[in-house]
Amino acid sequence: MKKNFHLIRHPLVQHKLTLLRKRSTSVTEFRELVSEVAMLMGYEVTRDLPMTTETIFTPMERMRAPVLKGEKMVLVPILRAGMGLLDGMIQIFPSARVAHIGIYRDHKTLEPVEYYFKASKTLRGRDLIVLDPMLATGNSAIAAVERLKSGKPRSIRLMCLVAAPEGIRAFHQQHREVPIYTAAVDRKLNAHGYILPGLGDAGDRIFGTL
Repeated sequence: MKKNFHLIRHPLVQHKLTLLRKRSTSVTEFRELVSEVAMLMGYEVTRDLPMTTETIFTPMERMRAPVLKGEKMVLVPILRAGMGLLDGMIQIFPSARVAHIGIYRDHKTLEPVEYYFKASKTLRGRDLIVLDPMLATGNSAIAAVERLKSGKPRSIRLMCLVAAPEGIRAFHQQHREVPIYTAAVDRKLNAHGYILPGLGDAGDRIFGTL
């Protein structure tokens, strides 16, 4: 699991995550912080993207300069909470394509239910980053990645703010080759499938539907 698991310990990420955890943080502050943390984490998530070079002209001379290799990246927020991470990622990848996958967790069975999927027909050969603030049971992320694999992308990465050990294990049992990037691994899930200590329901806190 270590090869495909990345805990992002950058001080700014950790500081802002602490602010996100506080129940006193307002909806406006929470929304802004989620976007900021996503942007900061984005640098680590994309650290190993393949590169190539192209010839450009500076004001002084011609040179071979590094550029990203391949097709445009695809960002895939899992609706609805994943939308909170999207703005921050778009800040550093303004030309990225965006696919949407709607999955909700049945509160009785904790199983994922897909209700929406919209993506370009050109996922083949692209690098995908799945965005979901919380990796709790892992069921939604497992289902989303399974759906995306049918598009034959070059790579898939999963980015979340907080993960539970149960979710990490479950996800990598199904998708061992897909790396997880998170800012924290919390203690456990409670009886209702929520992460402890966690930060509450990320979707409700982002959209003010508490």
